[in-house]
Amino acid sequence: MVTAGLQSVPEPTRTRVGIWRRIKSLGAVYLQSSVCILPCTSDHERQLKLLQNEIVQAGGIADVLETTALDKQQEVAIVRRFQQDREAQYREFLGKCNDYLVDLKRETQIHNFSFAELQENDEDLKKLNGWAMKIKSLDFYGAPGAAEADKLLAECERALEQYASRVYDVEQHSKAGEAQERGVQRIHGHKGGRSRIKRRSM
Repeated sequence: MVTAGLQSVPEPTRTRVGIWRRIKSLGAVYLQSSVCILPCTSDHERQLKLLQNEIVQAGGIADVLETTALDKQQEVAIVRRFQQDREAQYREFLGKCNDYLVDLKRETQIHNFSFAELQENDEDLKKLNGWAMKIKSLDFYGAPGAAEADKLLAECERALEQYASRVYDVEQHSKAGEAQERGVQRIHGHKGGRSRIKRRSM
């Protein structure tokens, strides 16, 4: 584990908040208000060193240390805290996935099959995929919600495929109807006289 004791300068508040957000974005768990911990990797060490330098340059105090738990029980407790943080993120993610499925179901029920709606839902699914990847990148110890998140995201993808299929069907029927209507208009719009057949005497 890498432990960082980070105490930023009193002012400005924006600097402190910015540092806090960057630490949380790494997936760190706070042991105390100014003490956080991360798995010991070269990337985490590099990121914490960069933050340490910024804090020192701003007149604050920061220490980055490599630590180990004194016993197995303490290690398990720390791992559980990492899992709890990720689990909270998975719960939020699952809620958004359910909202997505409800929206698609509503659009289907009211027969709102349009390319504009399809594009909007496609963009929303891309955001869900990106969000899932972000959570997984910080799920260092396999939170229980990971499997459920994968399952529900796959359900969202299937739902969008089904909706897209309906949109394509509606579009094809619409084009076929327009083509038929244009053909009828051309027939009705023709004003030719009767054709005459001249017989030549033999």
